[in-house]
Amino acid sequence: MSFSVRDAVRLYGIENWGAGYFDVNEQGHLLVRPNRDERAVDLHAVLARLRKRKVRFPMLLRFPQILSNRVAELFDAFEKSIAEYAYGNRYLGVFPVKVNQKREVVDELVAAGRDRGMGLEAGSKAELAVALSHRLHKDALVICNGYKDAPYVRMALRGVEMGKRVVLIVEKPQEVGLILRVSKEMGVAPLIGMRIRLHARGSGKWEKSGGQAAKFGLTTQEVIEAVEELKRADALSSFRLLHFHVGSQIPEIKRIKAAVKEGARVYAKLRAAGAPLEVLDVGGGLGVDYDGSKTSYDASMNYTLQEYANDVVYIVREICGAEGVPEPAIASESGRALVAFHALLVCEVSGKNATPATAGDLMVPQDVHDVLREMKEILDGMTRKNHREYYHDAMEKREELYGLFDLGYLSLRERALGERLFDAISRQAVHYAKEDRFVPEEFEDLEKKLVTKYIANFSVFQSIPDSWALDQLFPVVPIHRLGEEPTVPATLCDVTCDSDGEIDRFVDLRDVKDSLDLHPLDGKPYYVGILMIGAYQDVLGDYHNLFGIVDEAHIAVGPGKKVRILDTQSGDRARDVLRLFAYDPEAMAKSVESQARLAVREKRLDKAQAAEIVAEYREALDAYTYLDFSS
Repeated sequence: MSFSVRDAVRLYGIENWGAGYFDVNEQGHLLVRPNRDERAVDLHAVLARLRKRKVRFPMLLRFPQILSNRVAELFDAFEKSIAEYAYGNRYLGVFPVKVNQKREVVDELVAAGRDRGMGLEAGSKAELAVALSHRLHKDALVICNGYKDAPYVRMALRGVEMGKRVVLIVEKPQEVGLILRVSKEMGVAPLIGMRIRLHARGSGKWEKSGGQAAKFGLTTQEVIEAVEELKRADALSSFRLLHFHVGSQIPEIKRIKAAVKEGARVYAKLRAAGAPLEVLDVGGGLGVDYDGSKTSYDASMNYTLQEYANDVVYIVREICGAEGVPEPAIASESGRALVAFHALLVCEVSGKNATPATAGDLMVPQDVHDVLREMKEILDGMTRKNHREYYHDAMEKREELYGLFDLGYLSLRERALGERLFDAISRQAVHYAKEDRFVPEEFEDLEKKLVTKYIANFSVFQSIPDSWALDQLFPVVPIHRLGEEPTVPATLCDVTCDSDGEIDRFVDLRDVKDSLDLHPLDGKPYYVGILMIGAYQDVLGDYHNLFGIVDEAHIAVGPGKKVRILDTQSGDRARDVLRLFAYDPEAMAKSVESQARLAVREKRLDKAQAAEIVAEYREALDAYTYLDFSS
């Protein structure tokens, strides 16, 4: 039965995690639909255009229209819920700048949500500077989270003077006094929020962000004491917002509902006691379904965006009604859900590890050691019925092989032949084991070891650090050849000198796969995309092996389905990353030049050779930090 592009859509799970943004066309090319309509970007075709513009691999592709689409969807969901439940206030979305501080990302989000009250959250002075520089809607919030000092507070109060709704969130008791002191010095009434440390906790990788042991927030007693301190200072009128946060990427809706119930109850009690609260900030946690399984697994979520909005609005309305207090404006700090989909990395596969041998490839001469002939007999005699016994025999023969080599009885060529024989036996044993109804664990483990390693021109540590640090899953899909059946189970290794620089966990509906089916390399360029990397990866990337930021392109699709390349940005040169670590590239070049002149004087080089060395060294300093397979 022939393999079709629809088979590829199912195999890679695109129909599950793609959320309508990704598809495959009849040519077998991966598509991006930025507006989730019939207008699409053929990624393979756009790569050809980008190459003509000298954009290099690996390259990061951004789709700003996806950002606009996500903002609209978030506000639409809450506004639909507000209308359905006759909620007596509004929704105010807030983007946490820490999720992606790239200027073009923040600019696009603010522009897309300006008319609807889109705000920003800052956790540092630099992020607050970003937030204050934007022209926001008059109702938009600027939420100041994190620990603070006097300069941070002064900067926030300058924002209040400018007419912005800059809310200083109290994270620890001492900050109340700090805010009151600085505001008195400046003569500016602050807008104060308090982050309460809930009993409820989130779930998934970031669940420790909530609960009683959380890093940030006030206990119930500390909130009461902070309110009393504001009263004594005649500043209770500044207390406008209650905030809580129970973690990022919460996969279970029941955890969100529990937190909202508790937070809304605290809000209602404080409001009933006289606190002039206007906003309830339910924090972050809205998930992204990276694997498409719609489950409570870490990389998934068992709810929809609309269900999330419905639950938040309904719970707050019910509790406020029961307590007899006005319903607050609802704010949420949904970062990942807004930006994850908009960016993907395209890398070029340059090769693979050793090609596995088959029985037909392996000729064993008569004059070799008996152990090699015996291993060949095991390979030739293996069947479905005896594969387990024969594999165990081969393991004994392999140990004998290495013992004989260590004692000097085997040549290097004989050792190499023995290793290839054992590899072929192992692959044949796995093949037979997979035909059984139940695959023994030893053969499942063996299969993982035998997976082909495709070498791709990128750095895990720079472009997808969460894959390495947190075992975060990201969808991985070939950019082209999706009409051909992929027959090579493989992992994706990067070009860093680190064994951890490998993607060996892949999305799947039922489990996490240890390999991904890719196409046989045929000597032509082979491109693979790593998708949904728009959240955190840009700002967490490091410079392991001094591989730097990659080339970028920003792409949109307009009327008439015309694809436009809005902008391209060059990635780091070697000299750029060297400066980050206090090297002086010009001084380094002069040192090489000095050493070359010395070699000329000592007659180890002639002048032409020395000049060529210096020129090539300077050229290397200006080169892209990644590999160039076209040269």
